[in-house]
Amino acid sequence: MAAGGFCKLPNGTVVVALNLPSPAADGPGSVRVLVHAQNRARALTRLRNLGLRAVYLRGNAAPPTPDEITAVLHHPDGLIWRTAPDAAVVGGPELVQELWHPIRALLRRPAARM
Repeated sequence: MAAGGFCKLPNGTVVVALNLPSPAADGPGSVRVLVHAQNRARALTRLRNLGLRAVYLRGNAAPPTPDEITAVLHHPDGLIWRTAPDAAVVGGPELVQELWHPIRALLRRPAARM
């Protein structure tokens, strides 16, 4: 089961955050996906329509941080991802934070090599 959570905004919409295994075979181990939608069901439906079929949100163990909420609200698609931070690594000032990517960059298939 993926860790995740949600946050209801004052205007009634929600931001859902999920830590998922990477759908790309050669991609990172896990990714943090943020979705902005009218409600939790629609947020999960948006992910399922992109091919992430086994996505469920049970509980609110890892809700989005204020920085994550700001990032997804300012993105035109309202659906972004980045590599999930490793829980074993303690962050220090030298830790470089990865930028957010649009979801199409995660789901893009690499070109066939000849």
